[in-house]
Amino acid sequence: MTTRLSHNLPPLRTSGNRIINSVTGVPILLRGINRSGLEYSDPDEQGFLSGASISRAEIYAITQQWRANIIRLPFNQDFVLRGRNGRTAEEYQQALDQIIYWASMFGAYTLLDLQWLDAERIYGGNRNFVAPLPNVESIALWSTLARRYKDEPAVLYDLFNEPHDRLSDDPWPLNKPDGTTYPASQMRVTMNEWQPWARALTAAIRNENPDALIFIAGTNWAYDLRGMPIDDLDNVVYSTHVYPNKGADWDNVFGDLSSSVPVFAGELGGTESPDELDYVRRLLDYLHQKEIGFTAWSWIDQPNLVTRYTPTAFGQIVRQSLTPR
Repeated sequence: MTTRLSHNLPPLRTSGNRIINSVTGVPILLRGINRSGLEYSDPDEQGFLSGASISRAEIYAITQQWRANIIRLPFNQDFVLRGRNGRTAEEYQQALDQIIYWASMFGAYTLLDLQWLDAERIYGGNRNFVAPLPNVESIALWSTLARRYKDEPAVLYDLFNEPHDRLSDDPWPLNKPDGTTYPASQMRVTMNEWQPWARALTAAIRNENPDALIFIAGTNWAYDLRGMPIDDLDNVVYSTHVYPNKGADWDNVFGDLSSSVPVFAGELGGTESPDELDYVRRLLDYLHQKEIGFTAWSWIDQPNLVTRYTPTAFGQIVRQSLTPR
């Protein structure tokens, strides 16, 4: 298969509870970093990548110096579909192309993460920009990207960043995949509300790219994978986001699941406090023991891994964990 962006990276699929190289059958443990920015940064006079301060040198540092074999790339749905500030949707998609190209050139996969639905709407208190559930345009969004990348094995798909309960001052009701909404009084997002969306978005991708490796988050801001797996979906990885405020009931919430299906920590992090740094150390040891891959949050946004390429205390812990043991 000839690819435009993937530099002959082998396609991945699942087998049992592992992600494997679909050519050789050898398991691969994906470990890397979130590179946020494209979900919120306006393009400048040079475009979207410059607006988000993303460069080839930075991707080189993440993959070659830090040894990440996956970059999770949060993006903005509205930018993909409509562009931004006079820059077209195609220009934004070309920015995604460029990062995929750079990452794969250095041997890393790109996990496209639907992080924000738009750049304007504030869903709740404390300037929360992450919607509780997708909206009907998310189906068109994933159809668009799966069509664009159907022949690119370097591209992986993270359906929706963090399903969660509505916040107390969220002004919009919860969306259903058919374009209707739940009653305005409903606040909870459980597996009953999230799994129909996961099915619908997976179907949108698979209609264009049947072999896509798809990552499905849990509820409670992606942390809670209880109620997974979704029985009739295959070639799926289940993604948890783990931060100190969630506690450490890891076995029940996601660890036990990893014995039967692939589990991945799409985000993890903590502040620079000694207690939270110790939490991160224990978490990374746990993930290593369970053979669960991860992408740490985040290269530049708090809790950030670097300051002008110099690792923070949190970054030092993560960088050490990216070195093969």
